[in-house]
Amino acid sequence: MANRLANESSPYLLQHQHNPVDWYPWGDEALARARAEDQPILLSVGYSACHWCHVMEHESFADPETAALMNERFVNIKVDREERPDIDSLYMQAVQQMTGQGGWPMTVFLKPDGSAFYGGTYFPPEPRHGMPSFRQILLGVSEAYTARRDEVDRSAAGLKEALSQGMAVNPEPATVDEATMHRAFQTLAGRFDSRFGGFGGAPKFPQPMIIDFLLRYWSATGVGEALSMAERTLEAMARGGIYDQVGGGFHRYSVDARWLVPHFEKMLYDNALLSATYLAAYQATGRPDFREVAVDILTFVEREMTSPEGAFYSSQDADSEGIEGKFYVWSADEIDAALEPDEASLFRRCYGISEAGNWEGTNIPHMPRSIGEVAAEVGVSEEEIDTILQRARHTLYEKRAGRVQPARDDKVLTGWNAMMMRAFADAGWVLADDHFREVAVANADFLLGEMRSEDRLLRSWRAGTARIDAFLEDHATLVEALVALYRATLDPRWVAEARWVADRMIDRFWSTDEEIFYDTPEDGESLILRPRDIYDNASPSGTSSATRALQGLASLTGEPEYERIATRVVRSMAEVASQVPQAFGHLLGAVAHHLAVPSEVAIVGDPESEDTAALLDVLRTRFLPYTAVALRSPSSDEDIEAALPVLAHRTARGGAATAYVCRSYTCRQPVTTPAELQEEINYAVRH
Repeated sequence: MANRLANESSPYLLQHQHNPVDWYPWGDEALARARAEDQPILLSVGYSACHWCHVMEHESFADPETAALMNERFVNIKVDREERPDIDSLYMQAVQQMTGQGGWPMTVFLKPDGSAFYGGTYFPPEPRHGMPSFRQILLGVSEAYTARRDEVDRSAAGLKEALSQGMAVNPEPATVDEATMHRAFQTLAGRFDSRFGGFGGAPKFPQPMIIDFLLRYWSATGVGEALSMAERTLEAMARGGIYDQVGGGFHRYSVDARWLVPHFEKMLYDNALLSATYLAAYQATGRPDFREVAVDILTFVEREMTSPEGAFYSSQDADSEGIEGKFYVWSADEIDAALEPDEASLFRRCYGISEAGNWEGTNIPHMPRSIGEVAAEVGVSEEEIDTILQRARHTLYEKRAGRVQPARDDKVLTGWNAMMMRAFADAGWVLADDHFREVAVANADFLLGEMRSEDRLLRSWRAGTARIDAFLEDHATLVEALVALYRATLDPRWVAEARWVADRMIDRFWSTDEEIFYDTPEDGESLILRPRDIYDNASPSGTSSATRALQGLASLTGEPEYERIATRVVRSMAEVASQVPQAFGHLLGAVAHHLAVPSEVAIVGDPESEDTAALLDVLRTRFLPYTAVALRSPSSDEDIEAALPVLAHRTARGGAATAYVCRSYTCRQPVTTPAELQEEINYAVRH
C-alpha cells in the first residue's frame, strides 16, 4: 500500500511512495502531529539522482523492521532538496555545525518546533567503519528525546543560536580594490593541481564558477597564469571520464584527482554552468575544442533533457539496473563487436580501452593522450582521426541506447532552467546560432508562462502543474538569463521581463534594514530561521546570482537602484570572498565586474543587414564580460530610449550601421566599420 508520498509530484518523493515508512511530505500535517504527540521528527533529505540516497532507501527505508521502528518513535518527513532548497540549506548548515561535514542523503532529527538537535548523512544498516547502524541511531535518539530532554533542548537551542549568528554575518562595507582580486587569485593558485587541473585532490569537482573568475581575472590583469589554469582544467575535464565521451554532458564529479572515475549522475545545473564556461573560454582563447565541448553539452541537453514544452529536466540518475555507472561503461569486447575492426582499434587507442579495464573490470572511456599524439603514432592526420571517432561515437551511442536507461528526474525547476537558458542564449550569441537562440527563447516563454502566477514566480513544475513559491536563486538566475537572452536576440522584450523579475526579487528578498538578501521571500513559510546561504556551492548562491544579475541589468538600463544594491553586496562580501575564494566563485565575478567599470556598445542599424552583422561579429568573437550590447533598428519607436538609455539620441551615420562605444553612458565618436570598432573596444578595455 502506498504512503502519503504517492500524492506528491517530485520523482524523488515518488521513489519512496511504497516504503513501509509512514512518510509525510513537509507541511502542516506532519508538523502538527509532531506537536500534538510531542514526537521527534526524522527529516530525510535527498534527491532523485543521488546514488547513496538509493542505497539508504534500499537498505533501511524499504526494510520492514527499520520502518516499524521509525513509525513507532518518529514523525517521518521526506524532502526533495531540489524542490525545497530552503529546508535543505537550513538543515544542511545544522548538520555541518554538528559534524563538520555534509552531504546527501541527509538525516536530521528535529524537535516538534523544527529545531534540529542531532543529524548526519548516510547511516548504514549495520555498524561499519566506526559508524553506528541506522537502527542504533534511531534507538539512541529516541531514548535521548524521552529520557534526557534537557540535553536535547540545550543542543537544539545552542545549534539554533549558532545558525542565527552565521546567517547574520554582514560586514560593514569596505573598500574593494585590485588587491582583493589578487588575494583571491593567489589563494586559488596555491591550491591548483598543475598536473591534472582543478583544485585540491580527490574527490574533484569541476567548479566552473572558479574558472569563470580566472578568465575574468586574466581579462582584467593580463596575468597569463590565470588563463593557463583555466585552460588546463577545462582541457583535462573534457578528456576525462567525468565527461561522457560517447553521449556528451558532464557527470557530477570525479572520485579521483585525474577526472577519470565519476559519480555518474548528470545534473542540469552542472551542464548549464559548464557549457557557458566553455563558451567563455572559447571566446578568450579561440580554441575550437572548447567550442565543440560546449556544443556537445547543449546537444545532449536538447536531446535528452528537454521537454516538448521547451522546459529542461533536472537530472539523470547515476544508476541503471541498480548498478552505478552500468549504462556508461564498456568492455573491450563490446567495443570490438560494435565497431569495424579499424574503427575499434583506433577508438580503443584514443579512449584508453583495455582488456583489464580501468574501473571494476570495465572501461570508462577517456582520452589519456591527445588526438595529435595518437595521429603521430599511427601516421594518420588529426582530421581523419576526428572523422573516424565521430562515426564510432555515433555507432556506440546508438548501441548504448538499447541498454536500460538511467532514470530521469523530469521535474522542471525555474532556477536551474534559467541557468540552462542562459547557456543556450550565450551559444546563440557567441556562435551566431539561430537554433540555440530559439531553444533559449522557447524556454523563456515557458518559464514566464507556466512558472508565473499573477504577480509571483513559482519554483517547480511537473506534468502540467507548477507549485511552490520561487526562491531568491530562481529570481536571480532568471534575471541573469534574460539579460543574456537580450544580448542573443536584441529583442527589448527580454529587458522588460528582466526588470519585472528583478523588481519582485528586490521587493520580496532584499532587506532594506539589514541590506542583505534572504533566500526565502519576506512573506514565505516561517521556518525556525529565515534561510540565508551566501556560499557558492555546486550552483551559485542566490546572493551572488542576484548581485551579478543586477549588475548586468544596470549596465543595460542605467537603473541606479540596481547598481546601488549590487555595490552594497560586493562591498560587504568581497573581503571574505577573497579569503575563501573557492566558496565564492560566482561572487568573485561580481567583484571583478565592480572593479572593471563596465562599458556599453550601442549599435544603430537594421538587424538583418550585413553591415550590422559585421559589427556584431566583432563583439561575439571577443571575451568582453563587462560589455553590454544594445541595438536600435531604424524602425524602433522612442520607447526603446526609455528602456535602454544608452540608445538615446543615437543615429546611423550615412545610412550605414553605426556603433557607439560608451562608458557610464558617455560615448566616444561613432564608427561604422569592424576595424574601427575593434580599435574602440581595445581603447575601452585598456582604459
